[in-house]
Amino acid sequence: MRIRFINFTSIFIFVFLGLGLFNLEVIQGRRFKDLSNKNCIRLIPQMGARGNIFDRNNNIIVDNSLSYDVMIMPGDESKINKEILNASDILDIDPKGLKDTYRTNLIAPFAPIAIAKNINIKKAIVLEESKLDLDLSDIIIQPQPQRRYPYASLACHLLGYLNEIDHWRLTKLADYGYEKKDIVGFGGIEEKYDYYLRQEEGGLSLEVDHRGRSVRLLGFRPPKSGEDIQLTLDLKLQKIVEDSMGSRKGSIIIMDPYSGEIIAMASSPNFNPSLFINKDSGYIAGLLGNTDASLINRSISSAYPAGSIFKLIVATAALETGKINLSTSFYCPGSIHIGKQEFSCWDTHNQQNLKGAITHSCNVFFYRTGLLLGAQLIHDYALKFGLSKPAGIDLPYETGGFIPQPLWKRIYKFQNWYDGDTVNFAIGQGYLLVTPLQMARMIAVFANNGHLVTPYIVKSIGGRDTSVYQKKITHISLKDSTVAYIREALRNVVVDPNGTANILSTLPVSVAGKTGTAQVHQGQPHAWFIGFFPFKNPKFAICVFIEHGGSGYFSCVLTKQIIEAMIKEELI
Repeated sequence: MRIRFINFTSIFIFVFLGLGLFNLEVIQGRRFKDLSNKNCIRLIPQMGARGNIFDRNNNIIVDNSLSYDVMIMPGDESKINKEILNASDILDIDPKGLKDTYRTNLIAPFAPIAIAKNINIKKAIVLEESKLDLDLSDIIIQPQPQRRYPYASLACHLLGYLNEIDHWRLTKLADYGYEKKDIVGFGGIEEKYDYYLRQEEGGLSLEVDHRGRSVRLLGFRPPKSGEDIQLTLDLKLQKIVEDSMGSRKGSIIIMDPYSGEIIAMASSPNFNPSLFINKDSGYIAGLLGNTDASLINRSISSAYPAGSIFKLIVATAALETGKINLSTSFYCPGSIHIGKQEFSCWDTHNQQNLKGAITHSCNVFFYRTGLLLGAQLIHDYALKFGLSKPAGIDLPYETGGFIPQPLWKRIYKFQNWYDGDTVNFAIGQGYLLVTPLQMARMIAVFANNGHLVTPYIVKSIGGRDTSVYQKKITHISLKDSTVAYIREALRNVVVDPNGTANILSTLPVSVAGKTGTAQVHQGQPHAWFIGFFPFKNPKFAICVFIEHGGSGYFSCVLTKQIIEAMIKEELI
């Protein structure tokens, strides 16, 4: 009986062991083989460089510098902790922080983990040289291209900045190969052309022994750098306009009136995109919490009342529809009454024709002209000049502004449209909102004799000329006589001793343009100047906008400084 029991127990043990071996070798064999392969394979990533950005003269605006990341291969926890402790002394970083980073970013046993980024080259060399002495065999010093903005805040709103992809972008871009923790563009060229600028990761696949030492190279995929982009921007002129703007809030745009190329575009206040690369949390928090809205590109993403520069559209509409002619004149006593409401002019201009009204920016003339036209015609001609919709520039987050009409007020405000609304509309006030870029585009119509251009900023991608696809020019059906007359009136604004932009008459280059002083509910009015130069053969259309800058005169002062600097730098 005892022998039978022993035999039975022995058979049971051997059957149990056999089944266990069968499970390990057959049922779970593939799983354990995969785990074994993972333990002996190491993937060393190698990053390509993001594409460079150049100005129109092939000067570097944005490029990449070489930085160094400290990476560690996953392994035995006690060994990893010891290596992190030794490395922390050289890096001068709290070892607890390094350990937390290691645990947070641990993905797989074959993928190295970055525990410290962007260390300086001296620390990288010391760490590499200390590998043998301090037993840092799992530590890898990985060179990484890092985005560099050599001109700090210059053209920052045009360029944008880089940051880790957020949830909103990831949901939209996951199908295009974007993943969590990818670094992507936010705003400007960096975002709009991220697909072309972004690099592709490559790397080495190594077989290692049980101590993690390299045995042989299994494979190599070279990294791919992003494509370079050339802009229409002139770096020298961009610096001039930003220096001129100084600490003021606002926007300055200089554009080719015939092609729509943006030669300079400044928005103020600005920011330094390099500090997003360096993850300066204090600076970033300050930007996000700042009421000055420094991250917003005021040239395209903010809309403002136009003030008197809108009178050019009213003048065009009135001439084109025959509501007035070149001999029409109105008397300006300093104000008019519409019902019980008094609408004032900024001065008493007496008898004024259209040229005089544009030259002296007479409100009363345009009150009366606006009443002759009616709000709907003013609205329709504003749309002809591309208002109430984005201008179409190849930058993200452009707003279209707003052009009101009587039907809109009835539907959305449940109110009738009154003559008081019309006279306000006729001088660029009331519900009307425009962007500085729309106003630069509008003045270009009079510079190029009746064509509405689509502004653009990218000239070529990867050496391929894209301007062929960017140039979109629409002919506005205007009489030649209308355009010519308003052109002469715009020149008169400068040369007439009482013209609102007479300060520009002393420049050695002939300028034509229109000032605007846009009233707001709180604070000083906004100051506008739009114009073009040289007058006979215009090369530049300009819009200078100062938020709460006071009278349009102050925008003229700024315009004069810019043109003088352009002459000095031989840009004209």
